[in-house]
Amino acid sequence: MARKKKRSILRSVFFIIFALTLVSVGIYYIIRFLTTPTRIEYPEFGIDIPPDYSIHGIDVSHFQRVIDWRDVKDMKVENIKIGFAFIKATEGIGKVDPAFQRNWLQVEQRKIPRGAYHFFIAGKSGKAQAENFIEIVKLKKGDLPPVLDIEKTYGANEEVMVKEISEWLNKVEEHYGIKPIIYTNIYFYNRYLKSFDEYPFWIAHYLQPDKPRLKRKWIFWQHSERGRVNGIRSNVDFNVFSGDSSDFNELLLK
Repeated sequence: MARKKKRSILRSVFFIIFALTLVSVGIYYIIRFLTTPTRIEYPEFGIDIPPDYSIHGIDVSHFQRVIDWRDVKDMKVENIKIGFAFIKATEGIGKVDPAFQRNWLQVEQRKIPRGAYHFFIAGKSGKAQAENFIEIVKLKKGDLPPVLDIEKTYGANEEVMVKEISEWLNKVEEHYGIKPIIYTNIYFYNRYLKSFDEYPFWIAHYLQPDKPRLKRKWIFWQHSERGRVNGIRSNVDFNVFSGDSSDFNELLLK
């Protein structure tokens, strides 16, 4: 009889603890829901845009075909406009994006702050890839720092890949006199690139409400690949800058 009563008390205690745990978890998620900024829907841009960022931009390549940069520049919805554009310049050894020169010149004419990126082929010579980029991209005062886009291993050995990435970064920094930005996705950073934490990062991480899930500091965040902008006939990647206009101006080449 006493044993049955003891078991009954233990069951009651267990259920009370279980119920309190459920209530605590529920309160946590309610508070998180109420305090997490909600993306704002902008039908004109075709996407929801994270709040609390003042500088927005896009990145493009020949996949966006012929772009009317006048229309891009003129588009403004409430306080959202295109404040910068990254343009694909080169890929691997010897490859040049066919739309680069046209985009590069027209963005400058429209006075949109511009940056150029190189799509890195892991396992290939970092030095030769850097030379390809340097030959094509002539940066000027007011341009954004050069960008290394690294997203895939292409089966390369990790040690070799890291060495070649370092080669590219060192040669490009030496040439332009500014530290390059590294573009990658959240998985690739966590798996391969933590040893490059002295460099500024541009992180691709979609479907996040207000920022990428990254413990380290980031400078640009690519939050969507499905944006729409006047002057571009296909979807385009959307990005935000992490700081304000003073921080942005400080980043530009002097």
